[in-house]
Amino acid sequence: MTNTNKTISTHIPGFPRIGAARELKFALERNWRGELSDAELEDVGRDLRARHWALQRDAGLDFVTAGDFAFYDQVANHIQLLGCEPGRYGFQPDQPQLGRYFTMARGRSGSADHDAGCGCGAHDADALPAAAALEMTKWFDTNYHYLVPEFTPETAFALACERLFDEVAEAQALGHAVKAALIGPLTFLWLGKTKADGFDRLSLLDKLLPVYGQILDRLKAQGVQWVQIDEPILGLDLPAPWRSAFENSYWQLNQVGVPLLLATYFSPLEENLSLACRLPVAGLHVDGVRAPQELTSIADWLPVHKVLSVGIVDGRNIWRTDLDAALAVLQPIVDKRAGKLWLSSSCSLLHVPFTLAAETALDAETRSWLAFATEKLAELNTLKQALHADAGADAALATSRAALASRRASPRVHQQAVRDRLEHLPAGADQRRAHFAERQAAQRARFRLPNFPTTTIGSFPQTPAIRAARASFKRGDLSLTDYEAAMRAEIADAVQRQEALGLDVLVHGEAERNDMVEYFGEQLAGFAFTQHGWVQSYGSRCVKPPIIYGDVSRPHAMTVSWTVHAQSLTGKPMKGMLTGPITILQWSFVRDDQPRARTALQIALAIRDEVADLEQAGIGIIQIDEPAVREGLPLRRSRWTEYLDWATHAFRVSASAVGDATQIHTHMCYAEFNDILPQIAAMDADVITIETSRSDMQLLNGFGQFRYPNEIGPGVYDIHSPRVPDQQEMVRLLHKASAVIPPANLWVNPDCGLKTRGWVETESALRNMVAAAHQLRAIY
Repeated sequence: MTNTNKTISTHIPGFPRIGAARELKFALERNWRGELSDAELEDVGRDLRARHWALQRDAGLDFVTAGDFAFYDQVANHIQLLGCEPGRYGFQPDQPQLGRYFTMARGRSGSADHDAGCGCGAHDADALPAAAALEMTKWFDTNYHYLVPEFTPETAFALACERLFDEVAEAQALGHAVKAALIGPLTFLWLGKTKADGFDRLSLLDKLLPVYGQILDRLKAQGVQWVQIDEPILGLDLPAPWRSAFENSYWQLNQVGVPLLLATYFSPLEENLSLACRLPVAGLHVDGVRAPQELTSIADWLPVHKVLSVGIVDGRNIWRTDLDAALAVLQPIVDKRAGKLWLSSSCSLLHVPFTLAAETALDAETRSWLAFATEKLAELNTLKQALHADAGADAALATSRAALASRRASPRVHQQAVRDRLEHLPAGADQRRAHFAERQAAQRARFRLPNFPTTTIGSFPQTPAIRAARASFKRGDLSLTDYEAAMRAEIADAVQRQEALGLDVLVHGEAERNDMVEYFGEQLAGFAFTQHGWVQSYGSRCVKPPIIYGDVSRPHAMTVSWTVHAQSLTGKPMKGMLTGPITILQWSFVRDDQPRARTALQIALAIRDEVADLEQAGIGIIQIDEPAVREGLPLRRSRWTEYLDWATHAFRVSASAVGDATQIHTHMCYAEFNDILPQIAAMDADVITIETSRSDMQLLNGFGQFRYPNEIGPGVYDIHSPRVPDQQEMVRLLHKASAVIPPANLWVNPDCGLKTRGWVETESALRNMVAAAHQLRAIY
């Protein structure tokens, strides 16, 4: 197809680090329990990196990527690398680095009997005061969560960690050509938060750049062939001072003399296209999946002596690449770049499962439509071979064509009844019958809850007994009757514990649910499921996203029998617990053959049917969780309105088929919401619960300034940390909340669901939470 003397190289921005069998997850959790030493954990990491580099080499990639591995999070890695661990932790020089790392990630209780596996690095309670974990939020518009750096005017930087250089040396010792990966200095600062009013974190850049220079100098001395330096904020609407800072920053970094590959992904460059092309770097990586329309301009603007790396294979979704279409895009660029073209995934493959090899239960047709991380490596090699006119690509190209044709023609993809329902959706299907004030009065008359009513977000600990019963049922060792009996017993236990704690609105605990999205997808038409398609969400937390391959509908009720059973065990209100349409969409791998808005509305109608059935069964409070609304927001503001219009419409469609006295809750967490508050209000949920404890209630300020009209439950403790906050800590947060939200409209709840916690810490924290609510009732 092209001249073989125009050499094309292949690489990837990053690879999944959890391992083919989630080895990293299990090793981390054993380390935190004190069952695996830090040295043994390091051995696990070393083994995984070696295996992953071998996969990249064996797939024909020209460089392996070092520096993309993390025991918890790549941003946390950079906090240690750059020597800016927050001073509030009081770390001492002799504290183990890995222990400090996990303290930032998981917090520290400070109690004398805290968990020996908490990762704090030491266990002298007198020397270690309690410390909250770093705030956690979404990595751009993905479902990956990063730990947020904290900056103050006193923040200093220093080259303070050898981990990156050790990993480069490991790869080199194994004989690999190494490309090191770094988060760029401007993106690192952008991702952080300031802890001082009026302080501009960009002012820290002059202190930060010399440390980056030292890092690049060390990598150059090690003989790395390239350094990939990620600046995905070039795909955002940047303020002018941030845009202006790029040229001088990269002029300084380029002086080191190591070849720099500036990498952007997730979004078009738009007004930053010319800037990215003229920066003094040796190469530019761009996302050819999210912004294919820019490739021609970039190929023209980028000086011919620079490498252009095209992310042509989708790093965010699991569908096979249309290799013929990719080659048609690449061919004109090959002719322009004169040997300076690299092929890559659009972004790190962190966001897709490890391999299809273990998916023996997927039907052959569906399996043929998919490509996970290791299969995407093979796709890159096929494209390189095809562009080099290598006949070895012919068989792979033929297989790709057959799979794409199969998917387009499959009768399993389309349901006419679903399409007809969408076409005939009546006007007003997304509106409640009365305004909020009227609904609030009807709901208060029905439930007669006290001020500061207490509740939880939905899930309770998934104990070893629950997991064992589910695994036995899936293996066929436990009958359906026995499995359901076991789950009913777990629900009864959760209800009894909540009543003993004195909670006001109960939940059934979700013992029967494997995952808040997968559980629903398993019962909806149009979804497929993997056995081992795990993707890291944060730390050791992995999710197994469903695959939406066709039109979505609800063949039968999904939650009604479990919720009705739970309600029969108590006289207190029992919340029905559902996952909302946007979260199901965002946390699935979504079909790419129709607009996402259409798929969202199909899911919304399925959830609407479930809401109606719950109400008919006597359930008066129904929570429709939508933690993913914010992460679905396009990275460019010019596209926000379109997305928010269809996303909020889908939520309202799911929630509006109920009477005034039925109370609709929603839940959102671990994202910035203040810039979309009008749209959140437009969702018109009677009660919204949000995560606020890690930000010390800062996220709630926007709701107060906006005068959010409905009721709100700001989270009063962080469920992602093993530490148990005391009553007065929660009282302090509730006082802060009461200063910005009318106390009569405040609920009291944790930040998020309690699935990942144990019962001992859960009951301790909830007991303190209920006591805090009682204390507030005596004041307000």
